[in-house]
Amino acid sequence: MKALYGQQNSPGEEMTFVFQERENLPAPRDHEVKVQVRACALSWVDTKLLSEIKLKKELVPVGREISGVVLEVGSKVTFFQPDDEVVGILPLDSEESGVCEVILVHEHYLVHKPEKVCWAEAAGTVRDGLRAYTALHYLAQASPGSSVLVLDGASPFGTIAIQLAQHRGAKVISTAHSLEDKQYLERLRPAGARVIDVSHGKIDVAESCLEETGGLGVDIVLDAGVRLYSSEDDPAPRSPLLPHKHDIITLLGVGGRWITTEKELQLDPPDSHSLFLKGATVSFLNDEVWNLSNVQQGKYLDILWWSYIMDKLSNSIFRPQLDEPIPLYEAKVSMEIVQKNQARKRQVIQF
Repeated sequence: MKALYGQQNSPGEEMTFVFQERENLPAPRDHEVKVQVRACALSWVDTKLLSEIKLKKELVPVGREISGVVLEVGSKVTFFQPDDEVVGILPLDSEESGVCEVILVHEHYLVHKPEKVCWAEAAGTVRDGLRAYTALHYLAQASPGSSVLVLDGASPFGTIAIQLAQHRGAKVISTAHSLEDKQYLERLRPAGARVIDVSHGKIDVAESCLEETGGLGVDIVLDAGVRLYSSEDDPAPRSPLLPHKHDIITLLGVGGRWITTEKELQLDPPDSHSLFLKGATVSFLNDEVWNLSNVQQGKYLDILWWSYIMDKLSNSIFRPQLDEPIPLYEAKVSMEIVQKNQARKRQVIQF
């Protein structure tokens, strides 16, 4: 039985991916569930975060969003029984690679999978759904009538965020990074999101958003990264399609909420003063916090199933941006593409 792992030999070096042979798993312990994996979504491995929380290791398990069938349960497991269909996200400190035919998982990281949801969609939606719900419900408190700007809306996360915002009654504006992205967003159902094509660099996002909102500004912004410096001063040049932080601050309305994925965001005094004058706030989107704090475990499981993700996927409110399912023998190449941030659709390994 093979499992996929990432290997980083020295700091700054690109991660390489290798298959390792695994011995047969032992019987599950008290609260463990033995799962036959049917699908596993691939996500970028944040080696810096692993190092910061002292979880860096020679071989990093790859593939954490899984769906599968319960084979065996531990003596104290109460949520599941053999033959149950499940989906979940393996924790950051998991020793298990989701890209493996059979794994052991603590029962508190799994929820039941709806029968009518296929394996690939379940695994491919669970993380983006968690991020979108965390951003729009807990951080931004999106409500009917609010305006939401989703940057790079054709990404897997952006797609789910748009659908969730529309489901909550918000008016959605999104940016497209190419003509194909624009066409994809215009075909999304339910229709209604205003799409701003920034692929040619001729469109001013702040100006377009202010025009769209009658000069009032946007209530909520979900970014996909931002530029922190002008192009000539940037020590590590970023995509010109990303807005500058000043653009985000300019287009925010009074009481606006900026939800950022930019972990090294630097706000200068003039930036802070502009946010102060608007009474606006900045929140950092880190979906890993749910698994880093056991106090939140019940709320986390509620999000995965009852509140939103699997329920809304089952009712076709979420339509994920997935690539064609990938066979196991192509997992290594696919993971290399994901780690280089070159995949525009969610990559899912299907067993």
